[in-house]
Amino acid sequence: MAVNRVPVLKRCRSLGLDPIYLGIDKKSNRELKRANKKISEYGLQLREKQKAKFIYGVLEKPFRNYFEKAQKMQGMAGENLMILLERRLDNVMFRLGYGRTRKEARQIVDHKHVLVNGKCVNIPSYIVKAGDVIEVREKSKDSVRYKNILEVTEGRLVPEWLEADHDNLKGSVKNLPTREMIDVPVDEMLIVELYSK
Repeated sequence: MAVNRVPVLKRCRSLGLDPIYLGIDKKSNRELKRANKKISEYGLQLREKQKAKFIYGVLEKPFRNYFEKAQKMQGMAGENLMILLERRLDNVMFRLGYGRTRKEARQIVDHKHVLVNGKCVNIPSYIVKAGDVIEVREKSKDSVRYKNILEVTEGRLVPEWLEADHDNLKGSVKNLPTREMIDVPVDEMLIVELYSK
């Protein structure tokens, strides 16, 4: 599996992204050296795509596949793309507060700690549907790891399209998200423009 090993804060700085969107509370004190350089139109489009890929932890090929799938769906391709990314199982675990970061949520899914509708799912890119019930399996519920995670994520708001039951480490998808419900600072129209060249 390919892994991006660039330091997170450095990457956030280069993309002009607040680390809080990744679930990280640290701030970088360094300034970006090329802060006053003018960026071309292509550069802006590329940055938005890299931002979306970085936030959701998706590599180039799967990201392009999501875009092609989003184009075939009804509605606007950019909004569909963001909704597809938001519906990934690792992202849903992060949104429910069962992972401090999306990377940690991805690892939890990878290690078979997650049940979707009672069945074990270990595919982070699994797309959840409305009505799905997501929970941490019984064996893992008592582990200290989840108590620590819940302490850190306690103040985090669960999006309105999800419902979380922290006592039972369980959550459900009330309905599919709309673009307005997704608080990610990405201009998806620039991604559409980039791919439609």
